Amino acid sequence: MKVVILAGGMGTRLAEKTDVVPKPMVEIGGKPILWHIMRSYAQFGFDDFVVALGYKGEVIKQYFLDYHRLGSDLHIDLAGGKVTDLTRNHESDWKVTLIDTGQDTMTGGRVRRLKDVLGDDTFMLTYGDGLSDVDFKELLGYHRQHGRAMTITAVHPKAHYGELVIDDHGRIESFMEKPQFKQSWINGGFMVLEPQVLDWIEGDDTVLEREPVERAAATENLMAYQHRGFWQCMDTLRDVLHLNALWDKGERPWLAEA
Repeated sequence: MKVVILAGGMGTRLAEKTDVVPKPMVEIGGKPILWHIMRSYAQFGFDDFVVALGYKGEVIKQYFLDYHRLGSDLHIDLAGGKVTDLTRNHESDWKVTLIDTGQDTMTGGRVRRLKDVLGDDTFMLTYGDGLSDVDFKELLGYHRQHGRAMTITAVHPKAHYGELVIDDHGRIESFMEKPQFKQSWINGGFMVLEPQVLDWIEGDDTVLEREPVERAAATENLMAYQHRGFWQCMDTLRDVLHLNALWDKGERPWLAEA
Protein backbone atom coordinates (compact mmCIF):
# COMPACT_ATOMS: atom_id res chain seq x y z
CA MET A 1 0.00 0.00 0.00
CA LYS A 2 1.29 3.42 -0.95
CA VAL A 3 1.73 6.19 1.63
CA VAL A 4 1.31 9.70 0.20
CA ILE A 5 3.15 12.48 2.02
CA LEU A 6 2.21 16.06 1.15
CA ALA A 7 5.54 17.90 1.22
CA GLY A 8 5.03 20.89 -1.07
CA GLY A 9 3.79 23.73 1.14
CA MET A 10 5.83 26.85 1.88
CA GLY A 11 5.65 26.59 5.68
CA THR A 12 5.39 30.35 6.15
CA ARG A 13 4.80 30.09 9.91
CA LEU A 14 8.22 28.49 10.20
CA ALA A 15 10.08 31.03 8.06
CA GLU A 16 13.13 30.87 10.33
CA LYS A 17 13.81 27.43 8.84
CA THR A 18 11.86 27.30 5.59
CA ASP A 19 13.69 30.20 3.99
CA VAL A 20 16.50 27.66 3.53
CA VAL A 21 14.80 24.25 3.29
CA PRO A 22 11.22 23.04 2.75
CA LYS A 23 9.34 22.34 5.96
CA PRO A 24 9.57 18.50 5.73
CA MET A 25 13.37 18.85 5.74
CA VAL A 26 13.52 20.69 9.08
CA GLU A 27 15.49 18.41 11.36
CA ILE A 28 14.52 16.57 14.53
CA GLY A 29 17.50 14.88 16.16
CA GLY A 30 19.65 15.44 13.09
CA LYS A 31 17.14 13.87 10.68
CA PRO A 32 14.45 15.64 8.60
CA ILE A 33 10.94 15.30 10.04
CA LEU A 34 10.10 13.66 6.69
CA TRP A 35 12.44 10.79 7.62
CA HIS A 36 10.76 10.45 11.03
CA ILE A 37 7.32 10.27 9.41
CA MET A 38 8.50 7.60 6.98
CA ARG A 39 10.12 5.56 9.74
CA SER A 40 6.91 5.68 11.78
CA TYR A 41 5.01 4.13 8.84
CA ALA A 42 7.76 1.69 7.88
CA GLN A 43 7.90 0.15 11.36
CA PHE A 44 4.36 -1.13 10.66
CA GLY A 45 5.32 -2.46 7.24
CA PHE A 46 4.19 0.49 5.11
CA ASP A 47 7.32 1.47 3.19
CA ASP A 48 6.16 2.41 -0.33
CA PHE A 49 6.12 6.22 -0.28
CA VAL A 50 4.90 8.82 -2.76
CA VAL A 51 6.12 12.29 -1.82
CA ALA A 52 4.23 15.23 -3.37
CA LEU A 53 6.81 17.97 -3.90
CA GLY A 54 6.40 21.71 -4.41
CA TYR A 55 8.29 24.49 -2.65
CA LYS A 56 12.05 23.74 -2.74
CA GLY A 57 11.29 20.22 -3.90
CA GLU A 58 14.80 19.93 -5.30
CA VAL A 59 16.14 19.85 -1.72
CA ILE A 60 14.11 16.72 -0.99
CA LYS A 61 15.15 15.13 -4.28
CA GLN A 62 18.82 15.77 -3.51
CA TYR A 63 18.42 14.33 -0.01
CA PHE A 64 17.23 10.99 -1.38
CA LEU A 65 19.70 10.98 -4.27
CA ASP A 66 22.54 11.35 -1.75
CA TYR A 67 20.92 9.26 0.97
CA HIS A 68 22.96 6.07 0.80
CA ARG A 69 26.23 7.66 -0.25
CA LEU A 70 26.26 10.21 2.56
CA GLY A 71 24.59 8.12 5.26
CA SER A 72 26.40 4.81 4.80
CA ASP A 73 29.80 3.25 5.26
CA LEU A 74 31.37 2.78 1.83
CA HIS A 75 34.09 0.71 0.20
CA ILE A 76 35.49 2.51 -2.83
CA ASP A 77 37.64 0.83 -5.47
CA LEU A 78 39.50 3.86 -6.80
CA ALA A 79 41.01 1.91 -9.67
CA GLY A 80 37.76 0.51 -10.98
CA GLY A 81 35.43 3.24 -9.72
CA LYS A 82 33.17 0.71 -7.98
CA VAL A 83 31.41 1.84 -4.79
CA THR A 84 30.05 -0.75 -2.36
CA ASP A 85 27.55 0.18 0.36
CA LEU A 86 28.61 -1.57 3.57
CA THR A 87 25.65 -0.46 5.68
CA ARG A 88 22.37 -2.31 6.12
CA ASN A 89 19.88 0.09 7.72
CA HIS A 90 16.17 0.37 8.38
CA GLU A 91 15.59 2.26 5.15
CA SER A 92 17.20 -0.22 2.78
CA ASP A 93 13.85 -1.61 1.58
CA TRP A 94 11.98 1.68 1.25
CA LYS A 95 10.56 2.67 -2.11
CA VAL A 96 10.36 6.43 -2.57
CA THR A 97 8.59 8.10 -5.50
CA LEU A 98 9.15 11.85 -5.76
CA ILE A 99 6.58 13.78 -7.82
CA ASP A 100 6.65 17.52 -8.52
CA THR A 101 3.07 18.66 -7.95
CA GLY A 102 3.68 22.40 -8.41
CA GLN A 103 4.67 25.11 -5.99
CA ASP A 104 1.25 26.81 -5.75
CA THR A 105 -0.96 23.71 -5.92
CA MET A 106 -3.39 23.16 -3.03
CA THR A 107 -3.51 19.96 -0.98
CA GLY A 108 -6.30 18.37 -3.00
CA GLY A 109 -4.66 19.32 -6.26
CA ARG A 110 -1.42 17.67 -5.17
CA VAL A 111 -3.23 14.41 -4.45
CA ARG A 112 -5.07 14.56 -7.79
CA ARG A 113 -1.76 14.95 -9.65
CA LEU A 114 -0.72 11.60 -8.19
CA LYS A 115 -3.66 9.74 -9.73
CA ASP A 116 -1.59 7.83 -12.30
CA VAL A 117 0.86 6.71 -9.61
CA LEU A 118 -1.84 5.67 -7.12
CA GLY A 119 -4.02 3.77 -9.59
CA ASP A 120 -7.18 2.15 -8.25
CA ASP A 121 -5.89 1.12 -4.85
CA THR A 122 -6.59 2.26 -1.31
CA PHE A 123 -3.83 4.56 -0.08
CA MET A 124 -2.66 6.30 3.07
CA LEU A 125 -2.12 10.05 3.25
CA THR A 126 -0.44 12.42 5.65
CA TYR A 127 1.28 15.80 5.83
CA GLY A 128 5.02 16.36 6.02
CA ASP A 129 4.94 18.12 9.37
CA GLY A 130 3.34 15.91 12.03
CA LEU A 131 4.37 13.01 14.24
CA SER A 132 2.29 10.50 16.17
CA ASP A 133 2.36 7.02 17.69
CA VAL A 134 -0.69 5.92 15.67
CA ASP A 135 -0.79 2.17 15.02
CA PHE A 136 -1.14 2.30 11.24
CA LYS A 137 -2.14 -1.34 10.95
CA GLU A 138 -4.98 -0.70 13.37
CA LEU A 139 -5.93 2.47 11.48
CA LEU A 140 -6.10 0.53 8.21
CA GLY A 141 -8.09 -2.25 9.85
CA TYR A 142 -10.62 0.29 11.14
CA HIS A 143 -10.92 1.80 7.67
CA ARG A 144 -11.54 -1.55 6.03
CA GLN A 145 -14.04 -2.53 8.68
CA HIS A 146 -16.36 0.44 8.17
CA GLY A 147 -16.02 0.38 4.36
CA ARG A 148 -16.36 4.14 3.78
CA ALA A 149 -14.31 6.27 1.36
CA MET A 150 -12.24 8.23 3.85
CA THR A 151 -10.90 7.83 7.37
CA ILE A 152 -9.31 10.72 9.24
CA THR A 153 -7.33 10.26 12.43
CA ALA A 154 -8.85 12.55 15.05
CA VAL A 155 -6.64 13.73 17.91
CA HIS A 156 -6.89 15.82 21.06
CA PRO A 157 -4.42 18.73 20.79
CA LYS A 158 -2.67 20.08 23.83
CA ALA A 159 -3.20 23.66 24.91
CA HIS A 160 -0.32 26.08 24.42
CA TYR A 161 -0.83 27.62 27.83
CA GLY A 162 -1.76 26.51 31.32
CA GLU A 163 -5.44 26.31 32.24
CA LEU A 164 -6.90 27.94 35.34
CA VAL A 165 -10.19 26.85 36.88
CA ILE A 166 -11.53 29.85 38.85
CA ASP A 167 -14.57 29.93 41.13
CA ASP A 168 -17.07 32.79 41.45
CA HIS A 169 -14.95 34.49 44.13
CA GLY A 170 -11.76 34.58 42.10
CA ARG A 171 -10.15 31.64 43.88
CA ILE A 172 -8.16 29.31 41.66
CA GLU A 173 -9.52 25.81 42.18
CA SER A 174 -6.98 24.06 39.97
CA PHE A 175 -4.11 24.72 37.61
CA MET A 176 -3.04 22.46 34.74
CA GLU A 177 0.13 23.17 32.79
CA LYS A 178 -0.63 22.76 29.07
CA PRO A 179 -3.54 20.34 29.50
CA GLN A 180 -4.86 18.12 26.75
CA PHE A 181 -8.27 19.24 25.57
CA LYS A 182 -10.94 16.77 26.60
CA GLN A 183 -13.71 17.63 24.15
CA SER A 184 -12.10 19.10 21.02
CA TRP A 185 -11.11 16.72 18.23
CA ILE A 186 -9.09 17.93 15.26
CA ASN A 187 -7.75 16.38 12.07
CA GLY A 188 -4.45 14.78 13.09
CA GLY A 189 -3.38 14.34 9.49
CA PHE A 190 -3.11 10.55 9.19
CA MET A 191 -5.72 9.37 6.70
CA VAL A 192 -6.77 6.37 4.62
CA LEU A 193 -8.54 7.06 1.34
CA GLU A 194 -10.28 5.05 -1.34
CA PRO A 195 -9.44 5.96 -4.98
CA GLN A 196 -12.94 7.37 -5.56
CA VAL A 197 -11.90 10.41 -3.50
CA LEU A 198 -9.61 11.44 -6.38
CA ASP A 199 -12.70 11.97 -8.53
CA TRP A 200 -13.99 14.50 -6.01
CA ILE A 201 -11.00 16.78 -6.59
CA GLU A 202 -11.62 19.26 -9.42
CA GLY A 203 -8.15 20.69 -9.97
CA ASP A 204 -5.02 22.32 -8.57
CA ASP A 205 -7.01 24.91 -6.60
CA THR A 206 -8.99 22.32 -4.63
CA VAL A 207 -8.20 22.14 -0.93
CA LEU A 208 -8.55 18.53 0.19
CA GLU A 209 -9.89 19.52 3.60
CA ARG A 210 -12.75 21.52 2.06
CA GLU A 211 -14.81 20.27 -0.89
CA PRO A 212 -13.66 16.62 -0.95
CA VAL A 213 -13.88 16.14 2.81
CA GLU A 214 -17.19 18.02 2.95
CA ARG A 215 -18.56 15.79 0.19
CA ALA A 216 -17.39 12.70 2.03
CA ALA A 217 -19.18 13.90 5.18
CA ALA A 218 -22.37 14.78 3.26
CA THR A 219 -22.52 11.33 1.67
CA GLU A 220 -21.74 9.53 4.96
CA ASN A 221 -18.35 8.49 3.61
CA LEU A 222 -16.20 10.12 6.30
CA MET A 223 -15.16 8.31 9.47
CA ALA A 224 -12.94 9.27 12.41
CA TYR A 225 -10.31 7.02 13.92
CA GLN A 226 -10.00 8.45 17.42
CA HIS A 227 -6.41 8.47 18.63
CA ARG A 228 -5.70 9.34 22.25
CA GLY A 229 -1.96 8.78 22.19
CA PHE A 230 0.96 11.00 21.23
CA TRP A 231 0.50 13.58 18.49
CA GLN A 232 2.50 16.71 17.71
CA CYS A 233 2.49 18.98 14.69
CA MET A 234 5.46 21.13 13.69
CA ASP A 235 4.00 24.50 12.76
CA THR A 236 6.34 26.91 14.54
CA LEU A 237 9.90 27.19 15.80
CA ARG A 238 8.55 26.46 19.26
CA ASP A 239 7.28 23.10 17.99
CA VAL A 240 10.68 22.34 16.43
CA LEU A 241 12.41 23.04 19.73
CA HIS A 242 9.88 20.91 21.62
CA LEU A 243 10.32 17.90 19.34
CA ASN A 244 14.09 18.19 19.49
CA ALA A 245 13.94 18.39 23.28
CA LEU A 246 11.92 15.15 23.33
CA TRP A 247 14.47 13.52 21.06
CA ASP A 248 17.37 14.64 23.21
CA LYS A 249 15.68 13.19 26.30
CA GLY A 250 15.13 9.86 24.53
CA GLU A 251 11.35 10.37 24.42
CA ARG A 252 10.48 9.30 20.87
CA PRO A 253 7.00 7.77 20.99
CA TRP A 254 6.56 8.00 17.22
CA LEU A 255 9.39 5.49 16.75
CA ALA A 256 8.57 2.24 18.50
CA GLU A 257 11.93 0.80 17.43
CA ALA A 258 14.01 3.73 18.69
